[in-house]
Amino acid sequence: MRPCASRSFNWHLGLQKFPLANSKIRSLFQSANVVDRRASEGDGIDGSLLDKYGSLCEKLSEDMQKENNVSEMLIDSFGRLHTYLRISLTERCNLRCQYCMPAEGVELTPNSHLLSQNEILRLANLFVSSGVDKIRLTGGEPTVRKDIEDICLQLSNLKGLKTLAMTTNGIALARKLPKLKECGLNLVNISLDTLVPAKFEFMTRRRGHERVMESINAAVDLGYNPVKVNCVVMRGFNDDEISDFVELTREKPINVRFIEFMPFDGNVWNVKKLVPYYEMLDRVVKQFTGVQRIQDHPTETAKNFRIDGHQGTVSFITSMTEHFCAGCNRLRLLADGNFKVCLFGPSEVSLRDPLRLGVDDNVLKGIIGAAVKRKKASHAGMFDIAKTPNRPMIHIGG
Repeated sequence: MRPCASRSFNWHLGLQKFPLANSKIRSLFQSANVVDRRASEGDGIDGSLLDKYGSLCEKLSEDMQKENNVSEMLIDSFGRLHTYLRISLTERCNLRCQYCMPAEGVELTPNSHLLSQNEILRLANLFVSSGVDKIRLTGGEPTVRKDIEDICLQLSNLKGLKTLAMTTNGIALARKLPKLKECGLNLVNISLDTLVPAKFEFMTRRRGHERVMESINAAVDLGYNPVKVNCVVMRGFNDDEISDFVELTREKPINVRFIEFMPFDGNVWNVKKLVPYYEMLDRVVKQFTGVQRIQDHPTETAKNFRIDGHQGTVSFITSMTEHFCAGCNRLRLLADGNFKVCLFGPSEVSLRDPLRLGVDDNVLKGIIGAAVKRKKASHAGMFDIAKTPNRPMIHIGG
């Protein structure tokens, strides 16, 4: 087994290699009044600020070490702490969304090659005991697993886990959510790309729009705050509904998250379909008054905004136009047991195979730690991503 890299924690040295379009790191400078106008607009940091930049990031790393008892296994060569694990429970789904699955469908992994409940729990416990404090369950569609309640109950009881979240299409959520909440699910993201039933059926190749709306309302009624609604924005399909989605936040504690269209195998990505963050934000600002940026946590993936008079909030996931790799704290465990350190990177390593060979936790930690250390500073640009072989989103997990 390859030994772990140096235990030095050079967060600030690593972050200096990242473009400062990253809003989360930029927010640290804004709070300390060390960002000039050009930097805040994304043109980079003035050379005179590099010393302050380094000291701020060094302080950030020290603060995060104090807040998180994180194993060396979860720290990459750039000093990023990975405390957030996304677990795909299944490749199966009850929808056929066009940006997630090719029109011809996908070849599903045989059930015998997927992680069992016990294997999921063992790996999750290994990650949590090493410093992961947030787990998100994804798919496919996680609610199609018959043991979803048991999985949630077991995961929520892991010592050190603070947040158990789920990303779901909402089709079956309304009837399952009361029990899932009892089992410890404390954060919900519901995917919905249109408020028009006919467009929903076209996009998902299935009916069910009213069931998704029912699930959103059920989550609000059960006290989830915020209820996050994920909306992938595509030009010519739903970009005319941006204001309508924002209206969802007026009377309810809903966080609408507009996501830039991303390329994955089989989803026929085209830059012409991409509606960039700045264009979406411009539309919101022109339509609504009192749009204010919220100061984000350094590991936040979204750019978050509140609007005067609205209970909820609006966010933008800018993976294509302004990546947030500098603050990335996310790792992925796929349904077939492969471990992936970057959503857009093709590299994967199996944890299922050594697990089934009977290796102990120290060997698994070595495999995980080596993969984390190989994580790159940032993912490629969107045109390179579009040309790089990767799995369909339904295999990776949303």
